[in-house]
Amino acid sequence: MSSSSQRTPSKPRNRRPRRKLSKRQRQIYRRRRIVALIALVLALALTVFCVYSLGRGMMAIDAAVRHDDLMALSRKSVPTPMRKSTVKDCTASDVKLSLQSDSQSVAVGGAMKFTATITYLQKGKSSCLIDAADDSRVLTIKSGDDTVWRSDACDVDSRRLLLAVGDTDTQTITWNTNRIGGSCAEDSTLPKVDAGTYTAQLSMKDHPKIVSNKVTVTVE
Repeated sequence: MSSSSQRTPSKPRNRRPRRKLSKRQRQIYRRRRIVALIALVLALALTVFCVYSLGRGMMAIDAAVRHDDLMALSRKSVPTPMRKSTVKDCTASDVKLSLQSDSQSVAVGGAMKFTATITYLQKGKSSCLIDAADDSRVLTIKSGDDTVWRSDACDVDSRRLLLAVGDTDTQTITWNTNRIGGSCAEDSTLPKVDAGTYTAQLSMKDHPKIVSNKVTVTVE
């Protein structure tokens, strides 16, 4: 039994023969590769362009916002020059104040109405400006030297008037026979004055020389 066993040699695997492409098919594959490559290049170029455009757009928006902020700050920091009117303010030689009361007496706790008139005096001259609001054209009620009531205790809107030849401004001011305190308050909260004799007069707060006649009234 010296004979050695012999292995049967394996049969070689059958390989499928490689199909040989025709010249036309090779041209088609080559075109497909070129088209795919071009498409890839175009896609990359489009992506780069979009990213670049988006970045430029964000930079432009940021620059616009910064510009608007700077303009707003510059407008705030530089005050608008005030226009100065060439029309002068009225003086004592330009206007006259006059005062009348609706009656000479009033009951305690009642109301007294006054008529305040501003008349332009000049003729043939330029016009002038005056503030005819109750806190500028002031009605003052006194008892002797004691100031009882003033129409400028509360702030009111300005009434700037341009007065010229023949102009007259007339307003009604009501005194509810009360005594004003040190600050603005509702008439209903103010104490009433006692019976007695009181004087009323108009004056311009900014022009002490412009005053009206005095009117005497009696609270009964």
